[in-house]
Amino acid sequence: MIDLYQFRQELMTRGVFFCFSGPISQNLVAEMGTTLEQKMHLEEAGKSTILRVFSIVVENAQNILHYSAEEFPADKGGKKAERMLRLGILAVGFEEANYFVHCGNMVENEKVTVLTERLNRLNAMSKDELKQHYRKQRKQSSESGEDSKGAGLGFIEMAKKASRPIEFDFKPIDDRYSFFSMKIII
Repeated sequence: MIDLYQFRQELMTRGVFFCFSGPISQNLVAEMGTTLEQKMHLEEAGKSTILRVFSIVVENAQNILHYSAEEFPADKGGKKAERMLRLGILAVGFEEANYFVHCGNMVENEKVTVLTERLNRLNAMSKDELKQHYRKQRKQSSESGEDSKGAGLGFIEMAKKASRPIEFDFKPIDDRYSFFSMKIII
């Protein structure tokens, strides 16, 4: 049996006050947002901080919903589903006077280099450069008629809201997959 008390203590030691691991859905994201807002309001966090944390949680959940390589059919009975549930993990916590959002999900190894380059490029930009880059990417996706999925707008948005560079890493799992972890400090 998993020692849930020990697991809880480990989370608390690391400053984590909210953690979810499993299939992510839009409904779940809305409920998580309500819970986080209530918790942070009780801690007397400022409205702008609450909104920034919620925004980053939503962006991370969207990344899991759209890009996690770990998926299974949303319907029961094992039939081929039109929609797939995608798995990931989200944690929210507080350390050194800052809130943080930590997330992770499986990605295909072929995406590791692209993600690393994209995040390193964003981490090297100033806040003004991030704003300009966001406007440019948004304009390009609008002109091409594409939605923002794949344009990297979520990463740019998170980098703009972060108080420090985005921390990230990839843990190789096998010849096909790696586990992508990312931490955004607000």
